[in-house]
Amino acid sequence: MWWAWLVDGWMIVASILCGIACALVGNFLVLRKLSLIGDALSHAVLPGIAASFLWFGSRSPWVALIGAGLIGVLSVWMIEMVRGLGRIEESAAIGVVFTALFALGIVMISRVEHVDLDPSCVLYGNLETIVVETITTPLGEIPSVVLELGCICLFNALCTFVFWKWWTLSTFDTTLAQAQGVPVRFLSYLLASMVAMTCVVCFRAVGNILVVAMLIVPSAIAWMLTSRLGPMVLCSLLVAMVSSVFGHLLAISLPHVWGFKSANSAAMVAVVSGCLLVLAIFIGPKRGLIWRWLHQRELLRRILAEDILALFYRHVEAHGSEDLSASDHALSVDRIASKLQASAQAILSAMSDLVAKQWVSGQGNSWNLTPSGYQQAQVLIRTHRLWEHYLREETGISDPRLHATAESLEHYTSSELRESLGQVTGGPTVDPHGKQIPPETP
Repeated sequence: MWWAWLVDGWMIVASILCGIACALVGNFLVLRKLSLIGDALSHAVLPGIAASFLWFGSRSPWVALIGAGLIGVLSVWMIEMVRGLGRIEESAAIGVVFTALFALGIVMISRVEHVDLDPSCVLYGNLETIVVETITTPLGEIPSVVLELGCICLFNALCTFVFWKWWTLSTFDTTLAQAQGVPVRFLSYLLASMVAMTCVVCFRAVGNILVVAMLIVPSAIAWMLTSRLGPMVLCSLLVAMVSSVFGHLLAISLPHVWGFKSANSAAMVAVVSGCLLVLAIFIGPKRGLIWRWLHQRELLRRILAEDILALFYRHVEAHGSEDLSASDHALSVDRIASKLQASAQAILSAMSDLVAKQWVSGQGNSWNLTPSGYQQAQVLIRTHRLWEHYLREETGISDPRLHATAESLEHYTSSELRESLGQVTGGPTVDPHGKQIPPETP
């Protein structure tokens, strides 16, 4: 792997700054469910860039920012107008506006002859050439792109910090924000302008297409890994930095394995961020597929264990004897599996949990409730029959559905809700089927 700080180091710095700038605005796009707006604006700003070039005759990014900011606000206004006048859904309005503006931008930049504007650079970016244009500073020669990206990072960070409370309130509860006097419309236009200007500055580094990944993917990963806005913003910044570093390292080292010189660094950054997103989808601690699968499996196992306890209680109740260890109170695994329509393996797995909690005792095909297990089963049966009574009195649900509905609810009823049910129903002693509702255990 060939490495030179004057080239590779500045490429990594530029990529990190680009990722940070995009992530700062991307969090609000993801939370507001406006990811498509980010895609739309990253395409729609092209006519603004081209118009700035034609008007001022310069390809300076500061000139392009003027057109980008204006076209960003104009795009949001046009989307709202198309949605209102055409009475169509927001996604359709976004698609109409951004495709039209993007096509207009492509036509305009393809006709520009007196300004050095390469459409492929606008679309794909070129991190490898950022060291060509440098600016002399007290710290030495610094690529102009790095300074531009640093400025947009500071601008986005400043807007995020100054309007933090407004961003938070308007993002999670627009109605409450409006009621409290928060300028929601101003924030929408400000966000659009921030996205548009960020896209323009990042074009020279990662291009129009890949900037979409930097806007959305780090924030989407952070959303899957966190549950609060502050940690989400910090996590998205960390993901953007990790993607930038490892993306460039892979771009200059991995292609040699297959005999190529190198790969586009910006593209590899997007690939790494995409791989991190796949990992987050599968192993995310809160919303990952594996975690949800494990949680769902544990939930089904708990429900089955509670159904076994309820079955034991009804079996003891039917025989009327107080001796829980009596042989006629025992149940076999096969009988439990038949009653609950579950496999013997699943029953044995749930029974192991009950044995560990000392709610069931026995071995082989003879199992009995313990006194503590009987109390726990009594709570379940009380909850079930209270729900049946409540559903019959309040909703008039039919008998065939009464038991099934109450059986579903009993597994998610807390002690506070069970107490409220008892108060609402007036403390009944029998359920709609005439069976006794057991008292609340201490």
